[in-house]
Amino acid sequence: MTTMFDTVLVANRGEIAVRVIRTLREQGVRSVAVFSDADADARHVREADTAVRIGPPPAAESYLNVPALLEAARRTGAQAVHPGYGFLAENAEFAQACADAGLVFIGPPASAIALMGDKIRAKETVAAYGVPVVPGSSGSGLTDAQLESAAREIGTPVLLKPSAGGGGKGMRLVRDAAVLGEEIAAARREARASFGDDTLLVERWIDRPRHIEIQVLADAHGNVIHLGERECSLQRRHQKIIEEAPSVLLDEETRAAMGEAAVQAARSCGYVGAGTVEFIVPGNDPSSYYFMEMNTRLQVEHPVTELITGLDLVEWQLRVASGEQLPYAQKDITLTGWAIEARVCAEDPSRGFLPSGGTVLALREPRGGGVRTDSGLSEGVPVGSLYDPMLSKVIAYGPDRATALRKLRAALADTVILGVPTNAGFLRRLLAHPDVVAGDLDTGLVEREAEGLVPDGVPDEVYAAAAAVRRETLEPRPDAGGWTDPFSVPSGWRTGGVRAPLLFPLRVAGREPVTRDSPASATVTADRVTVELNGMAHHFHRSGDWLGRDGDTWHVQDHDPVEASLSGAGRNGADTLAAPMPGTVTVVKVAVGDEVEAGQSLLVVEAMKMEHVISAPHAGTVTELDVTAGATVAMDQVLAVVVPAEAEDA
Repeated sequence: MTTMFDTVLVANRGEIAVRVIRTLREQGVRSVAVFSDADADARHVREADTAVRIGPPPAAESYLNVPALLEAARRTGAQAVHPGYGFLAENAEFAQACADAGLVFIGPPASAIALMGDKIRAKETVAAYGVPVVPGSSGSGLTDAQLESAAREIGTPVLLKPSAGGGGKGMRLVRDAAVLGEEIAAARREARASFGDDTLLVERWIDRPRHIEIQVLADAHGNVIHLGERECSLQRRHQKIIEEAPSVLLDEETRAAMGEAAVQAARSCGYVGAGTVEFIVPGNDPSSYYFMEMNTRLQVEHPVTELITGLDLVEWQLRVASGEQLPYAQKDITLTGWAIEARVCAEDPSRGFLPSGGTVLALREPRGGGVRTDSGLSEGVPVGSLYDPMLSKVIAYGPDRATALRKLRAALADTVILGVPTNAGFLRRLLAHPDVVAGDLDTGLVEREAEGLVPDGVPDEVYAAAAAVRRETLEPRPDAGGWTDPFSVPSGWRTGGVRAPLLFPLRVAGREPVTRDSPASATVTADRVTVELNGMAHHFHRSGDWLGRDGDTWHVQDHDPVEASLSGAGRNGADTLAAPMPGTVTVVKVAVGDEVEAGQSLLVVEAMKMEHVISAPHAGTVTELDVTAGATVAMDQVLAVVVPAEAEDA
């Protein structure tokens, strides 16, 4: 008989730490949270039984600090470590360090992590077990010439992929053989910068592919089963944003075949625990599926599998890690109903999906009635630019796909996160797209349709609601005797009985300022605004200058033309370069007085694992440079000014 752990350290943060802590509590296991200085007030810290500070805000000095994590485990008497996902979850050295310290790593053996972390070795290993793989190059450490030769032999289009890492970083789709050389060089640079390893492989590109993955569960006694598939084809920049289980594409025969292939992939590396085998599938021929990679950890999208199988995957991670044998055979696993998940991220669709940030001023997350929200958010807590942009996951379950879709759209509309721009409204509109509703998916659908799913401007009723809020703040409050000074009422009254409009200059970042009067009919409370326009009532959540509706949010500020003229907006307009997102300046390539060419890279701003290059808008001279490398910047903060050459000559 096995014994469950008494204490488990959760080596992560955010929503996954909260989610793991929930299962630990249900199993009667004491939880230990870790936190950086940036997360001292975070939700996972408050919900754990105890918490240990492990370092300053940068992840390299805290959540990736292996000695600090091991010391936290030692101090708190933890017997095991759950890595969550991201950070060190797929780091073989960390798994081995845990074992060497006498801790159980709640995941696969370090050897399995190392093998599957090398895409070239992984592909060769699973192929030896009969798992179909994408046609491509073979062998590690290929030169540029060898990669180019392999690509020409396969025939374009081809996909260049780093052997290490994931998340789409360093991947290059090449359709023209003439540019193979430069694309290989660029892919190596990106891979080296992201993973410290520029080893590449090349694979045949499958047009309009679907991304389908199989959840596997294995114990230390040789038992391996699969828990069905997840459809993960809705992606943006190679990052999943919507996942569902099961997939409309697979019939029972294909599901069984892919499941068995996934089981063999797990056996090929001696896998133990919960893992995922990812396949790329031609949409017009689902029987022709190919192994892509194995994720040797819990997946972000694991809740959809939990909802259709009735199994708690974190619980089974704990049970397997404590030595328990799986009580299930493959025939015992049944898939019931449909579940769909949406990833809510701190990003602004109206600004090209750039990372966002801020303080959570108001929060409402839907739960119940077939809806689940996994979240690391709480009111009053800042969302910074140091960590992953995913804030929460909203998951809906129903007896069929149509019901799950409908519930998820409603849940996203009911999600309120004020103070931080998110993609919740974009996801709600995506789920209503005809191709998504029909299940006609592929990995390029979101990129093709994204522009049409982002509103062109700010709805007029948003400005009307903002004006109503400002008018309400001007309303006088009766004195103790109940008398109100009539001359203090903001009625717009003028001599002669003529009412002048009470106009408010307003602006939303990235939009031209507007001037709006408050509508005649409006109701304003501390957290809600209702305005009537053209016979329709429009309802908004509010907190300060923030308004929210149906998953969309707007930060409507007062516009002061004088202040704007004195700020960066008035410094020659197009000559001024501002931060497109809150983040950290990682590279400064110029100095004041330098002459630059149009399009020349001047600075790099990094936020939430994304780099944004700030380039010269035209040829000219750098006359102002307001930041240095390592500086933290706010969205729209002025970084530099480049005066055009013609202006200098005038």
